[in-house]
Amino acid sequence: MALEVSLMTPADIDGAIDTVQQAFAEDPYNRWIYNDRSKFSPVRNRVSLTLRYQWGIKHGLCQVCREMTNPTKILGTAMWIPPQHIANPESWAHYLSSWYLWFRQVAMNTYYGRGGLNVKRYWLWKEAQAEVQKELWTDENGYYFCNVVTVLPEAQGKGVGRALMEQVLAIADKEGRKCYLESSRKEPNVAIYEKFGFELVKEMKCDDDGDAILLFCMIREPVPQSTGLVF
Repeated sequence: MALEVSLMTPADIDGAIDTVQQAFAEDPYNRWIYNDRSKFSPVRNRVSLTLRYQWGIKHGLCQVCREMTNPTKILGTAMWIPPQHIANPESWAHYLSSWYLWFRQVAMNTYYGRGGLNVKRYWLWKEAQAEVQKELWTDENGYYFCNVVTVLPEAQGKGVGRALMEQVLAIADKEGRKCYLESSRKEPNVAIYEKFGFELVKEMKCDDDGDAILLFCMIREPVPQSTGLVF
Protein backbone atom coordinates (compact mmCIF):
# COMPACT_ATOMS: atom_id res chain seq x y z
CA MET A 1 0.00 0.00 0.00
CA ALA A 2 1.48 3.33 -1.11
CA LEU A 3 0.77 5.84 1.65
CA GLU A 4 0.97 9.61 1.81
CA VAL A 5 1.14 11.65 5.03
CA SER A 6 0.28 15.33 4.84
CA LEU A 7 -0.69 18.18 7.13
CA MET A 8 -4.40 18.25 7.87
CA THR A 9 -6.57 20.87 6.19
CA PRO A 10 -10.10 21.91 7.20
CA ALA A 11 -11.43 19.73 4.39
CA ASP A 12 -9.83 16.69 6.05
CA ILE A 13 -11.50 17.11 9.43
CA ASP A 14 -14.61 15.01 8.78
CA GLY A 15 -12.54 12.11 7.49
CA ALA A 16 -10.17 12.39 10.45
CA ILE A 17 -13.09 12.28 12.87
CA ASP A 18 -14.36 9.12 11.17
CA THR A 19 -11.09 7.42 12.08
CA VAL A 20 -11.31 8.60 15.70
CA GLN A 21 -14.91 7.53 16.22
CA GLN A 22 -14.41 4.12 14.66
CA ALA A 23 -11.00 3.36 16.19
CA PHE A 24 -12.00 4.46 19.71
CA ALA A 25 -15.45 2.87 19.81
CA GLU A 26 -14.22 0.15 22.20
CA ASP A 27 -11.31 2.05 23.71
CA PRO A 28 -11.06 1.59 27.52
CA TYR A 29 -10.70 5.32 28.19
CA ASN A 30 -13.59 6.15 25.88
CA ARG A 31 -15.81 3.52 27.54
CA TRP A 32 -14.84 4.79 30.99
CA ILE A 33 -15.46 8.46 30.37
CA TYR A 34 -18.64 7.77 28.39
CA ASN A 35 -19.77 5.03 30.74
CA ASP A 36 -23.51 5.33 30.00
CA ARG A 37 -23.45 4.42 26.33
CA SER A 38 -27.18 5.03 25.97
CA LYS A 39 -26.47 8.75 26.36
CA PHE A 40 -23.49 8.91 24.01
CA SER A 41 -24.08 11.38 21.17
CA PRO A 42 -21.93 10.86 18.06
CA VAL A 43 -23.17 14.21 16.75
CA ARG A 44 -22.04 16.14 19.81
CA ASN A 45 -18.78 14.17 19.81
CA ARG A 46 -18.18 15.15 16.18
CA VAL A 47 -18.75 18.82 16.97
CA SER A 48 -16.33 18.61 19.90
CA LEU A 49 -13.65 16.94 17.79
CA THR A 50 -14.19 19.47 14.99
CA LEU A 51 -13.47 22.34 17.39
CA ARG A 52 -10.37 20.55 18.63
CA TYR A 53 -9.03 19.89 15.15
CA GLN A 54 -9.72 23.45 14.03
CA TRP A 55 -7.56 24.58 16.93
CA GLY A 56 -4.96 21.90 16.25
CA ILE A 57 -4.53 22.83 12.60
CA LYS A 58 -3.46 26.31 13.70
CA HIS A 59 -1.51 25.54 16.85
CA GLY A 60 -0.62 21.85 16.81
CA LEU A 61 0.82 19.39 14.35
CA CYS A 62 -2.14 17.62 12.76
CA GLN A 63 -1.57 15.02 10.06
CA VAL A 64 -3.62 12.66 7.95
CA CYS A 65 -2.63 9.55 6.04
CA ARG A 66 -4.13 8.42 2.75
CA GLU A 67 -3.57 5.68 0.24
CA MET A 68 -2.23 7.41 -2.83
CA THR A 69 -4.61 5.53 -5.12
CA ASN A 70 -7.62 6.75 -3.12
CA PRO A 71 -6.74 10.25 -1.87
CA THR A 72 -10.30 11.16 -0.85
CA LYS A 73 -10.37 8.67 2.05
CA ILE A 74 -8.57 9.36 5.32
CA LEU A 75 -7.08 6.15 6.71
CA GLY A 76 -5.50 7.59 9.85
CA THR A 77 -4.81 10.79 11.68
CA ALA A 78 -2.52 12.14 14.37
CA MET A 79 -2.45 15.30 16.44
CA TRP A 80 0.71 16.33 18.28
CA ILE A 81 1.09 19.30 20.59
CA PRO A 82 4.48 20.91 19.83
CA PRO A 83 7.00 21.39 22.63
CA GLN A 84 7.43 24.67 24.40
CA HIS A 85 10.74 25.60 25.98
CA ILE A 86 10.33 26.46 29.66
CA ALA A 87 12.00 29.84 29.09
CA ASN A 88 9.62 30.83 26.28
CA PRO A 89 6.32 32.26 27.53
CA GLU A 90 3.09 31.33 25.78
CA SER A 91 2.34 33.72 22.93
CA TRP A 92 -0.69 35.97 23.09
CA ALA A 93 -2.07 34.37 19.93
CA HIS A 94 -1.85 30.92 21.48
CA TYR A 95 -3.29 32.13 24.79
CA LEU A 96 -6.24 33.87 23.15
CA SER A 97 -6.94 30.95 20.83
CA SER A 98 -7.06 28.57 23.80
CA TRP A 99 -9.64 30.77 25.49
CA TYR A 100 -11.59 31.04 22.24
CA LEU A 101 -11.64 27.25 22.01
CA TRP A 102 -12.91 27.08 25.59
CA PHE A 103 -15.75 29.54 24.89
CA ARG A 104 -16.76 27.59 21.79
CA GLN A 105 -16.83 24.40 23.83
CA VAL A 106 -19.05 26.08 26.44
CA ALA A 107 -21.40 27.15 23.65
CA MET A 108 -21.38 23.60 22.30
CA ASN A 109 -22.30 22.19 25.71
CA THR A 110 -25.11 24.73 26.02
CA TYR A 111 -26.56 23.66 22.67
CA TYR A 112 -25.85 19.92 22.60
CA GLY A 113 -25.51 19.06 26.28
CA ARG A 114 -22.76 16.76 27.48
CA GLY A 115 -23.57 13.98 25.04
CA GLY A 116 -23.03 11.27 27.63
CA LEU A 117 -19.73 12.64 28.90
CA ASN A 118 -19.16 11.79 32.57
CA VAL A 119 -17.97 15.21 33.72
CA LYS A 120 -16.71 13.93 37.07
CA ARG A 121 -14.54 11.35 35.36
CA TYR A 122 -13.31 13.88 32.81
CA TRP A 123 -11.95 16.09 35.59
CA LEU A 124 -10.53 13.12 37.47
CA TRP A 125 -8.56 12.33 34.32
CA LYS A 126 -7.45 15.93 33.76
CA GLU A 127 -6.23 16.20 37.36
CA ALA A 128 -4.35 12.91 37.16
CA GLN A 129 -2.83 13.90 33.82
CA ALA A 130 -1.67 17.27 35.16
CA GLU A 131 0.02 15.61 38.15
CA VAL A 132 1.75 12.99 36.03
CA GLN A 133 2.99 15.45 33.44
CA LYS A 134 4.28 17.75 36.18
CA GLU A 135 6.25 14.79 37.54
CA LEU A 136 7.51 13.43 34.23
CA TRP A 137 8.04 16.49 32.06
CA THR A 138 11.42 17.51 33.43
CA ASP A 139 13.13 18.51 30.18
CA GLU A 140 13.20 22.29 29.85
CA ASN A 141 13.13 21.95 26.05
CA GLY A 142 9.61 20.54 26.18
CA TYR A 143 8.03 17.45 24.68
CA TYR A 144 6.21 16.54 21.49
CA PHE A 145 2.93 15.32 23.01
CA CYS A 146 0.99 12.76 20.97
CA ASN A 147 -2.54 13.89 21.77
CA VAL A 148 -4.18 11.35 19.47
CA VAL A 149 -3.19 8.86 16.80
CA THR A 150 -5.84 6.68 15.18
CA VAL A 151 -6.22 4.35 12.23
CA LEU A 152 -9.43 3.11 10.65
CA PRO A 153 -10.04 -0.49 11.79
CA GLU A 154 -10.04 -1.69 8.18
CA ALA A 155 -6.60 -0.10 7.59
CA GLN A 156 -4.88 -1.34 10.74
CA GLY A 157 -1.78 -3.45 10.25
CA LYS A 158 -1.02 -1.84 6.89
CA GLY A 159 1.60 0.69 7.96
CA VAL A 160 -0.68 3.70 8.44
CA GLY A 161 0.17 4.19 12.11
CA ARG A 162 3.87 3.76 11.41
CA ALA A 163 3.75 6.34 8.61
CA LEU A 164 2.07 8.87 10.92
CA MET A 165 4.47 8.26 13.80
CA GLU A 166 7.68 8.31 11.80
CA GLN A 167 7.01 11.75 10.35
CA VAL A 168 6.93 13.47 13.74
CA LEU A 169 9.61 11.31 15.34
CA ALA A 170 11.99 12.35 12.57
CA ILE A 171 11.27 16.01 13.37
CA ALA A 172 11.80 15.38 17.09
CA ASP A 173 15.11 13.62 16.42
CA LYS A 174 16.31 16.47 14.22
CA GLU A 175 15.47 18.99 16.95
CA GLY A 176 16.78 16.77 19.76
CA ARG A 177 13.38 16.75 21.50
CA LYS A 178 11.70 14.11 23.60
CA CYS A 179 8.25 12.71 22.80
CA TYR A 180 5.47 11.76 25.17
CA LEU A 181 2.21 9.84 24.88
CA GLU A 182 -0.47 8.21 27.01
CA SER A 183 -2.00 4.93 25.89
CA SER A 184 -5.23 3.50 27.25
CA ARG A 185 -4.24 -0.07 26.32
CA LYS A 186 -1.24 -1.95 27.62
CA GLU A 187 -1.73 -4.76 25.12
CA PRO A 188 -0.76 -4.47 22.37
CA ASN A 189 -0.07 -0.72 22.34
CA VAL A 190 2.87 -0.52 24.75
CA ALA A 191 4.86 -3.09 22.80
CA ILE A 192 4.05 -1.30 19.55
CA TYR A 193 5.23 2.06 20.85
CA GLU A 194 8.36 0.46 22.29
CA LYS A 195 9.32 -0.44 18.72
CA PHE A 196 9.38 3.30 17.99
CA GLY A 197 11.73 3.90 20.91
CA PHE A 198 9.18 4.80 23.60
CA GLU A 199 9.67 3.55 27.16
CA LEU A 200 6.90 2.93 29.67
CA VAL A 201 7.65 5.28 32.58
CA LYS A 202 4.41 5.56 34.55
CA GLU A 203 0.99 3.99 34.98
CA MET A 204 -1.60 6.71 35.53
CA LYS A 205 -4.60 5.59 37.55
CA CYS A 206 -7.92 7.38 37.22
CA ASP A 207 -10.25 6.13 39.97
CA ASP A 208 -13.94 6.95 40.30
CA ASP A 209 -14.89 5.36 43.62
CA GLY A 210 -13.38 2.01 42.69
CA ASP A 211 -14.24 2.07 38.98
CA ALA A 212 -10.78 2.83 37.63
CA ILE A 213 -8.75 2.76 34.44
CA LEU A 214 -5.02 2.79 33.84
CA LEU A 215 -3.30 4.94 31.26
CA PHE A 216 0.24 4.05 30.27
CA CYS A 217 2.62 7.01 30.05
CA MET A 218 5.56 6.63 27.69
CA ILE A 219 8.54 8.81 26.83
CA ARG A 220 10.88 8.58 23.85
CA GLU A 221 14.40 9.96 23.92
CA PRO A 222 15.62 11.63 20.71
CA VAL A 223 17.86 9.54 18.50
CA PRO A 224 21.14 11.36 17.78
CA GLN A 225 21.48 12.40 14.18
CA SER A 226 24.47 11.28 12.15
CA THR A 227 26.72 14.09 10.95
CA GLY A 228 27.53 12.17 7.82
CA LEU A 229 31.27 12.64 8.45
CA VAL A 230 33.58 9.70 7.99
CA PHE A 231 37.00 9.64 9.72
